[in-house]
Amino acid sequence: IGLAPFDDAAVYKVSDDIALVSTTDFFPPLVDDPSDFGAIAAANACSDVYAMGGKVLMAVNVAAFPENFPREAIVAIFAAASDVMAQAGGSVAGGHTIRNPEPIFGLAVQGTVHPDRIFTKGGARDGDVLLLSKPLGTGIALAGGSESDKAAAIAGMRQLNRDASERLQASTGVRAVTDVTGFALAGHGWEMSDRSGARLIIDSSSLPLYEGAHEIAASGHRTGGDPRNRAYVADRLTTTADDSYVALCMDPQTSGGLLAAVTPEVAKTLCSTDQWTQIGYFTGETPGIEIR
Repeated sequence: IGLAPFDDAAVYKVSDDIALVSTTDFFPPLVDDPSDFGAIAAANACSDVYAMGGKVLMAVNVAAFPENFPREAIVAIFAAASDVMAQAGGSVAGGHTIRNPEPIFGLAVQGTVHPDRIFTKGGARDGDVLLLSKPLGTGIALAGGSESDKAAAIAGMRQLNRDASERLQASTGVRAVTDVTGFALAGHGWEMSDRSGARLIIDSSSLPLYEGAHEIAASGHRTGGDPRNRAYVADRLTTTADDSYVALCMDPQTSGGLLAAVTPEVAKTLCSTDQWTQIGYFTGETPGIEIR
C-alpha cells in the first residue's frame, strides 16, 4: 500500500506472514504543556499504524526547536513521547533534531501487520455500521473551550488507539478502517465512502463529543480548518443537521479515534463496551456523505 491509492500508512510485504507498516506525523505545539505535546504527538503518530490493523514496534523522533528553546521543555517532550511509545508496546530508537524558529515535533513509526489482515479505507458495504472510538471536538475545544474543556480534550488526545485497534483485529466482519485527523469526520468519512463505493449516512445526534464541544460550536465558534474541510467535501455532502453539528463533523482532530465500518453483528459486540459508539451506516447508493 503506497500512494495509489493512498491510505493511513505505507505497507510493504516482507514475507507471507509479515508486512512492514510505516508512517510519520509531526506538527507545531497545540497545547501549552511540553509533556502533553510530546504524548499527544506520539499517540497521534501511532494512530496510523493502528488504523492499518498493525502492531507498533519502534519509532524515531522528528524534531525542530529554536536555538533558545528551554532544555527542560525538550526533555519533557521527548520523555512523554517515549512513555507513550512504551504504552504502545514499542520504543523510541533514535531520531533527528534541527534548529527552527518554531518548535515542531513528531515521530516516524514502524509496525507490522499480517499481509492478509490489513485494514484499509475501502471495503464498506451496504448495511454496514459506522463506529467511532473517541469523542469529537479536539480542535474546537482547544480553540474556544474553558480550561476544563481543554483538559478533557487533552486527556483524550493522549490516549492511544491501541485497544480500539486490537478489538477490531480480534473481530470478524470488519470492512474498512481509518482514523479521524486533519480532514475531520466528514473528510475521512468521505474517503471511506469513495473507496467503498457506498453512501455514508451520519447521525449527528449520536456523535460522541468532548466536554463543551457542542456548546462552543453552537455559539458560532469555528476553527481555521473548518472552511477547508467543508470545501474538501462540498460536492459530496448533503445535510439536514443543525450547523453546530456539521461544524463538529468538519472540526480537524488531532489524535482522533478510529473510524470503522463493520457488520451489524460486530457493531453490537463492540458497542456493548464504553469505547465504541455507533454514529452512522452505509447504503449501496452512489458514494457521498449525508449528515442528518
